[in-house]
Amino acid sequence: MTTQLRALTPDQRNTFLASFLGWTLDAFDFFVLVFVLKDVAKTFHTDKTHVAVSIMLTLAMRPLGAFLFGLAAERYGRRLPLMIDIILFSILELLSGLAPNLTTFLILRALFGIAMGGEWGLGASLAMETIPTKARGMLSGILQEGYVVGYLLAAVVYRFVAPNLGWRWMFFIGVLPALLSLFIRAKVKESPAWQAEQTKRERIPISETVRKHGKLFLYLILLMTGFNFLSHGTQDLYPTFLQVQHKLAPATVSNIAIIYNIGALCGGIFFGTLSQRIGRRKAIIIACVCALPVIPLWAFSHSLALLTVGSFLIQFCIQGAWGIIPAHLTELAPAALRGTLPGLAYQLGNLIASVNGPLQTTVAERHGDNYGMAMAMVVTVALVVVPIVTGLGREARDARFVSDAGD
Repeated sequence: MTTQLRALTPDQRNTFLASFLGWTLDAFDFFVLVFVLKDVAKTFHTDKTHVAVSIMLTLAMRPLGAFLFGLAAERYGRRLPLMIDIILFSILELLSGLAPNLTTFLILRALFGIAMGGEWGLGASLAMETIPTKARGMLSGILQEGYVVGYLLAAVVYRFVAPNLGWRWMFFIGVLPALLSLFIRAKVKESPAWQAEQTKRERIPISETVRKHGKLFLYLILLMTGFNFLSHGTQDLYPTFLQVQHKLAPATVSNIAIIYNIGALCGGIFFGTLSQRIGRRKAIIIACVCALPVIPLWAFSHSLALLTVGSFLIQFCIQGAWGIIPAHLTELAPAALRGTLPGLAYQLGNLIASVNGPLQTTVAERHGDNYGMAMAMVVTVALVVVPIVTGLGREARDARFVSDAGD
């Protein structure tokens, strides 16, 4: 891994760092809410299920952001839309902390979903089109785990900020990612692959390319639906599960979240690197199969130690599978849609899976706040479905992009 990182040119390092940080900070702004769900509900004099609707709205609006910013990426390049997107989600995060009532809060979280939906496709295409082919699997794992690093940062900030300053300050801190746009403007160059494809894009309309690859698009939506049920099914309500069902203090919840996000980061790098050797699909299937026997430990343990071990292992496997996705989807996408199709498929999967939050909270509250049971039901089904869908598809490991000339 160290050798591959050292082999990157300064431009490649800057591009990858910007893409990684963009996804990290975007995820931080999203996961802030999962730690303060019950606090927001208390402030607005409502229940947790109504506040969880904001998570659903954020996820549901992400496809619109992926579509709009994806089209901008095909026309104007990856770099400028990425800068605009980061500034937008940072401002909306700040405004969320200023919301005077639940209705305003829900509207702002929906708008935040548009900005969040744009970031992944822009960052993934910019990074994967710039780095060498031989490093794609490993760096895909690192890039995707920017998501869990964002979760990890949210856990750390929650531990020190929320108990002392209140939940609104968690959102105020979320304006800081806007500074990343200055780094992108100064240090990041446009994707060489996008620049090389400009003449082809002028001759072939995007609508024609979409029709030609319609089956692939539908397949990727199905695959991403399963993946999003895996990630959101294990992450979004886990802090609430620890707080409500196990009565754990904020500091303890934060410590557990830090540990299982370290597991997620390790899993993403491990399985991403493994996919470079054995193939994308095989690595995904192995990760999912390994996660299944961990579910009882993760959801039904009664001791703090076993809950911590279970959460570490489940995230190692599930985010390990996720670590393969940036490379897998980018390699499958046709060149003319590489800025749009991966991100849009990802976010449409999010749209379908956006019912996860209200679904799990409703089931849990109807069974005496049994969040463990609700989460286990959803995740077990997803862990069976994802390997089947993955096995039915194809892969294009090491597909050549124009920017691979430096390999």
